[in-house]
Amino acid sequence: MLTGPICGPNCILIFSEIMKYELKTPCSNCPFRSDVKPYIHPERVEEIIGQEFSCHKTTTCKEQDNNHPAAQHCAGSLILHEKMDQPHQMMRICERIGLYDRTKLNMDAPVYDDAEAMIEAHEIAEYEST
Repeated sequence: MLTGPICGPNCILIFSEIMKYELKTPCSNCPFRSDVKPYIHPERVEEIIGQEFSCHKTTTCKEQDNNHPAAQHCAGSLILHEKMDQPHQMMRICERIGLYDRTKLNMDAPVYDDAEAMIEAHEIAEYEST
C-alpha cells in the first residue's frame, strides 16, 4: 500500500490490484508479434491497441485462485506502444512512480512497428481464412 505525495495526501493506492509491468519480451504466441500468424479479429486488435492489455498467460479468475499474482501487462503491447512513441496513460503513470521501465523492454523482439501494420496483418489473415 502506498500513500502520500504520489497520489495526494488523502489517497491510498493498493498496488497488489494494479496490473504489473514486469514482462520484457512477448510470449511465443503474443498477438503483437509480427512473426506469429495473426489469429484475432481486426476489430479486436483495434480495441486492444491504446489501452492496458494483460498477457493472456498471466490472467486468471480471482474466484478460482485468490493467491494468483496480479496480471502482467502484455510485453508485445508495451513494445508496440513504445515503437509508435505513444505510451498509453497507465504506462506513463507507472513509469513516473517506478513501476515500469521502458528501457528494459526487448525492443528487438519481432513486434509490429505500428498499429496500422498489425491491423492490416490481421485483416489479411481473416480474409484468407474465409
